[in-house]
Amino acid sequence: MATPLSTGTLEADRASLLALKDLTDYTAVNPAYSAQALIVLDEIVMRADETTLRARKALAAARDAEIAAARQFHSAILCAKAAVIGQYGNDSPAVQAIGLKKKSQRKRPVRRSVRNAAATA
Repeated sequence: MATPLSTGTLEADRASLLALKDLTDYTAVNPAYSAQALIVLDEIVMRADETTLRARKALAAARDAEIAAARQFHSAILCAKAAVIGQYGNDSPAVQAIGLKKKSQRKRPVRRSVRNAAATA
């Protein structure tokens, strides 16, 4: 993939084109370097830049739509999981089927006595 030209380089090229337009006696040996040919190339660059900008905006809008849809889906899944817990109870096989742990399978926290906590600190 080719690296793009910097904005400064393009601005300098456009300034050169403007100065070239002011040279009334300029005649290019190669017609590809005539003022008219360079003006056409500059217009092509500007149209391509506009196309790229539109594509970037469309991509940003598509990403925003994707993120919004994913958040809505995730929120609905969380609500459905809560509904399953409410309907079947938090220790049922249905809770395990939707990807949650049953209450009976959770590891109970181990209580530390005050002496053991002070000794380890």
